[in-house]
Amino acid sequence: MDVIAGKSLQVTDAIIACQLDGKGGLIPIDNKDVLASDRPCWLHLNYTHRESADWLLSTPLLPDSVRDALGGDSMRPRVSRLGDGTMITLRSVNLNSESRPDQLVVIRVFINERLIVSTRQRKVYAIDEVLTDLQNGNGPVNGGSWLVEVCDALNDHTSEFIEQLHDKIIDLEDAVVDQQVPPRGELALIRKQLIIMRRYMAPQRDVFSRIASERLPWMSDDDRRRMQDIADRLGRGLDDLDASLARTAVLSDEISTVMAESMNRRTYTMSLLAMVFLPTTFLTGLFGVNLGGIPGGGWHYGFGAFCLLLVLLVLGVGVWLRQRKWL
Repeated sequence: MDVIAGKSLQVTDAIIACQLDGKGGLIPIDNKDVLASDRPCWLHLNYTHRESADWLLSTPLLPDSVRDALGGDSMRPRVSRLGDGTMITLRSVNLNSESRPDQLVVIRVFINERLIVSTRQRKVYAIDEVLTDLQNGNGPVNGGSWLVEVCDALNDHTSEFIEQLHDKIIDLEDAVVDQQVPPRGELALIRKQLIIMRRYMAPQRDVFSRIASERLPWMSDDDRRRMQDIADRLGRGLDDLDASLARTAVLSDEISTVMAESMNRRTYTMSLLAMVFLPTTFLTGLFGVNLGGIPGGGWHYGFGAFCLLLVLLVLGVGVWLRQRKWL
């Protein structure tokens, strides 16, 4: 197998530059020759950094067909066989503090038996988890197990986010049962996040399944079985997304019903109040005309008697409405 010179992997602004030691740890890359053998080298780059971008464009270690893909052109999850290597694009839940989880981040990977090159723009926490395992000596031992570990970490973050959305939907359902309407836009945001996750995780499951089914030379049968388990677990997550979308549709209808009932109760109450005071309004309007001959106009107790009459009239109408079971 060909030998890769350490200086050919020297990228000054690389995020990670190491070689897997085959025992679950890593070896930092220096200017010495690095034997490819069964211990692939791993470069993790931010393609927006100048030195990393120049290396991606100029290195002879990469096929020309993957340079643009690693540099940020591909977005949807996909996998392509390119000669002796494989180009993979994956999406991950955004765990960065300045963003929402549904603003997914992208990781692009070119992998063969001797080299792993991964690129990103925004931080991908799954990569940090794999790096931590390598630093602790219990990480992947080859390229196949490296890919499985990364995909497993991505899947864990996706499952956690789907579970969070599920919990939010349960809280909204409990609130609606208690006749409480959620804040404006909250349900719409949840539905948007569900749709985005469904859109990108469905092709990502297909990517996992294809990797598991293809006879890639740098993946063992055990790695393929683990990858198929990851694909199956993501498939169950997609089923949960579909169920959650259906529940949000029912929840939206229920919220509309609650709001309509609330409006109807208010309208009904106002109608009853108008009915209660309708006779009094008629009498006050009638006795308010400035014409001669108004009954009781010259009586000293006329105004008091008129007010008492109005009170009795209101009470009488109220009793009548209650007997009719309108109140």
